Amino acid sequence: MGKKVLEVKDLVTTFRIDKKEYEVLRGVSFDIEENETLCMVGESGCGKSVTTLSIMDLLPGNGRVVSGSIKLNGQELTTMSPRERNAVRGKQMGMIFQEPMTALNPLLTIGRQMTEELILHRNMSKKEAYDTAVGYLEKVGIANPADRMKQFPFQLSGGLRQRIMIAMVMAVKPSLLIADEPTTALDVTIQKQVLVLLNKLKKDVSTGVLFITHDLGVVAEIADRVVILYSGRKVEEGSIGAIFSKPLHPYTIGLMRAVPNVDEDSFDIQPIPGTFPNITEEIGGCRFHPRCPYATDRCRAEVPAELEVEPGHLVCCHKVAEEYGKEGHR
Repeated sequence: MGKKVLEVKDLVTTFRIDKKEYEVLRGVSFDIEENETLCMVGESGCGKSVTTLSIMDLLPGNGRVVSGSIKLNGQELTTMSPRERNAVRGKQMGMIFQEPMTALNPLLTIGRQMTEELILHRNMSKKEAYDTAVGYLEKVGIANPADRMKQFPFQLSGGLRQRIMIAMVMAVKPSLLIADEPTTALDVTIQKQVLVLLNKLKKDVSTGVLFITHDLGVVAEIADRVVILYSGRKVEEGSIGAIFSKPLHPYTIGLMRAVPNVDEDSFDIQPIPGTFPNITEEIGGCRFHPRCPYATDRCRAEVPAELEVEPGHLVCCHKVAEEYGKEGHR
């Protein structure tokens, strides 16, 4: 086992709506090691982005971390002051957003934005920062990097902006990189290039990566381990091999079946029945039970405990616990 970069334990995050607190994350736990990519997967609204915003301390005004632990390189983040947290953010952990146009400042050149953070976080001189920024633009495959440094974000394509975001974050050499669906808005060719690039830079800088996506094709391409979220709870976690070859939770199985098999001449997409719950809905027991074909009275009344069916393969499901003849731990 390598060094743990990120340790999240029993994380509970709430949003305040109409003067009432609603849980969005319900006791989420996971960790990430150096040189490891953990993919977090689930439908829109399951809590993936809220997890990243909780870690980065970028929640909206009505959101807050209520309980749980977030440790970065052994440092507890939840007890830090806003000033201390701000010093960690950007230097020890960086984030690549889904749409780089909203993350880059449209009024500043690429060079200004890249050199500012290098001067701030790595204490470089202006010349050192400039040379380092140009070097990282070359590493991410951008031609004529010196010319790009003079341009503004609106002068660049989506693929170029995403590469610049990656270069900007990785130039600081963070311990943790969070990528929130960074390939969603890109075409397939550029998407492939970005994934290869992230893998290469991860190894060069010894960074742990939390990769948020709903695309199982991307997961197969980049993940070492996978966490499946449903309605703010982790329902399954395991290595990429275990999740793809032996999915156990009914929700994970449903996600796999909903992906069309393009190798077949004809195929039927099998969507998961029902609709995803709103955070304001009161659902007892397992929150997946209204859509689960195997739901029992126990599922409706009791939240399933976490069960380790094999080393590193964790599932939260009463049906799986009965099949394996084990009881999990809470």
